[in-house]
Amino acid sequence: MRPPGPHCQSAATPAPEVNRSSTINALVAGTPRLWRGCEPNHSQRTLTTGHKPLDARLPGSGWPIGAVTELITAQPGLGEFSLLFPALSHISRNGQWLILVDPPWIPYPAALYGHGLALERLLVVHTGNIRESLWACEQALHGSQGGAVLAWPERVSFARLRRLQLAAEANAKLAFLFQTEQALAGASPAALRLHLHSAAPDTRIDILKCRGARPKEPVWIKRPQACTLPCPDGMLQEPHSGVQMLPDPPGARIPLPAPASLN
Repeated sequence: MRPPGPHCQSAATPAPEVNRSSTINALVAGTPRLWRGCEPNHSQRTLTTGHKPLDARLPGSGWPIGAVTELITAQPGLGEFSLLFPALSHISRNGQWLILVDPPWIPYPAALYGHGLALERLLVVHTGNIRESLWACEQALHGSQGGAVLAWPERVSFARLRRLQLAAEANAKLAFLFQTEQALAGASPAALRLHLHSAAPDTRIDILKCRGARPKEPVWIKRPQACTLPCPDGMLQEPHSGVQMLPDPPGARIPLPAPASLN
């Protein structure tokens, strides 16, 4: 075949000009898990934290739904549990379950009730070791839609944390993991990581990771001032004088099957 002459035109016509910027903007706007690195991501589903200064700094203005949030402290008892009271109150008052897996201290019903939590929607799970604890967390996240799971694992690998993240995402649950500062040494697939510091009477919060532009300035939150309650943070470090620990009601303890392998 002879090549086309100098005055012959190719049959192919140039493609129309595409507005790439508009296409990318539409894609980002329509996909909550996509965002521009320099901009906040306000399209993800969230639940308000109940703390205006913190909502103002978090993408979506609240706790991410269907995701794991890590609350990291030097030691337990720096206000990390009471930080969740407004959200936990909202969840339980709407008939959804709050599941606490291996809390380090005894949950104090009077303090929790005083901060608006519906005690009839609260479950406390005690396990024997870290393997059982992580298994219980995953099973709780795979339960009914909605609600929140709170856990205090001694340590958790990236792979197992990823499993918890996927379980929370699949069932639209909020998962909160309370960890020590040893967790700062490793990477994490969690959607949100907060580092809490005690600065009485307030709590300083550094946002280490979030889905969207990460604020550089810390957030200051006032801790609960519930002077009429023996433990405003909602936990007893040891049995409080005058507090009677009631026995479990019938059927409160349900035997669970042996945990499956998490490897």
